[in-house]
Amino acid sequence: MSLKIVFMGTPKFSLPTLEALINNKFNIIKVYTQPPKKSKRGQTINISPIEEFSKKNKLNLRNPANLNTNEEYEVFKNLSPDLVIVVAYGQIIPKKILEIAKFGFINIHASLLPRWRGAAPIQRAIMNCDKKIGVSIMKIEEKLDSGPILAMKELKLIQNDIYGEIEKKLSAKFLKQVDSEATYAKKINKTETKINWSLDSNKVLAHIHGLSPTPGAWFEYESERFKILKAKETLENGKPGTVINENLTIACKLNSIRILEIQRQGKNKQNSKDFLLGKKINKGSILI
Repeated sequence: MSLKIVFMGTPKFSLPTLEALINNKFNIIKVYTQPPKKSKRGQTINISPIEEFSKKNKLNLRNPANLNTNEEYEVFKNLSPDLVIVVAYGQIIPKKILEIAKFGFINIHASLLPRWRGAAPIQRAIMNCDKKIGVSIMKIEEKLDSGPILAMKELKLIQNDIYGEIEKKLSAKFLKQVDSEATYAKKINKTETKINWSLDSNKVLAHIHGLSPTPGAWFEYESERFKILKAKETLENGKPGTVINENLTIACKLNSIRILEIQRQGKNKQNSKDFLLGKKINKGSILI
């Protein structure tokens, strides 16, 4: 089942991210944006670019003036989102709402954090004659733009750069995928977790580490199942599946692997040294 995502944004800077999420069929359960604003003379009502896009694309929209109310908390809680993506939303998100999303809130911010936290990072960078600017993708915490950074992209600033042009450059750009080059990471099936000692050691090692710690790559010995959680490759050789020394080194088709961490069925994981104090798997044993 796909992640339930809430998107929060307001200006044009936010649009490329929302468009990409929609175009790539992500499950956007709600879009939040700032409420419409009256023009200076009060003659027209201006809705945000995100609201305009959401209405055009029939997205589920909400534009509260204040998130810090019991009503908004209950609305957000009932959404029960897995992830919230925020791009220049324009409101500080209350702590109690930040605690709702299963995997947290991710923010795309137009500066090289921690420099230029806050609402106008591009303008401040240009006005300060900074030599570079960029985009940071970070986890939102209660303090403004203070969360840990996941990724960062840098862009040089030159004397003639203006805010509007830089804003366009920093807006998230997404490249269309080449479908002919696609590979599919299908769900791990229990039948493929068993270790095949008839493969070369590098493939056996990749299999073990790719499934550690869950669901775990395993072998059977004396009608009991054991998971290998960590191993290393060695150059020793022998009949595939055979324990070739007293240090839990098992031969593969080419070379061998030495077990470093192992978990007995129904027990906690152990390093190989501690494991062998309680369970002997002797040299010459065949693992299946």
